[in-house]
Amino acid sequence: MYGLLNRIAHGIATLLALAGGGVLLCLVVLTCLSIIGRVFVPLDIGIGPIRGIYDMTEIAMAAAIFAFLPWAHLTEANARVDLLEGAMAGWANKGLDLLFDIAMLAVAVVGTWRLYLGMLDKMSFGEVTLIAQIPVWQGYAAA
Repeated sequence: MYGLLNRIAHGIATLLALAGGGVLLCLVVLTCLSIIGRVFVPLDIGIGPIRGIYDMTEIAMAAAIFAFLPWAHLTEANARVDLLEGAMAGWANKGLDLLFDIAMLAVAVVGTWRLYLGMLDKMSFGEVTLIAQIPVWQGYAAA
């Protein structure tokens, strides 16, 4: 049972990380197109800069970062301090890992709760980004 749940968790985390990478690749392409368009403005050719690229970048970066978090935690790729790991017994290291996993769960639950409340707030006021007029709640929902 544990093996199955572990594979499911790693599969979901991997898919989320790949989706975050896809978002970043799309963002790179959009940014390059916007820069190229901006270069051709004085010559009066091309599409010009992409309107609202800063808004899109802000939302896409936040969504990509949140998509990478589960994979980073499951593969222990996040920042850790292992100064005393070699000096501690195996059971103590496993206990610390459990403690940190519980702490990460608490952070995830509180973060999700606050993002949900923020999304409801942005939806109720109909807040949109300044330039692209993208509804702000969509960024909260993606996170």
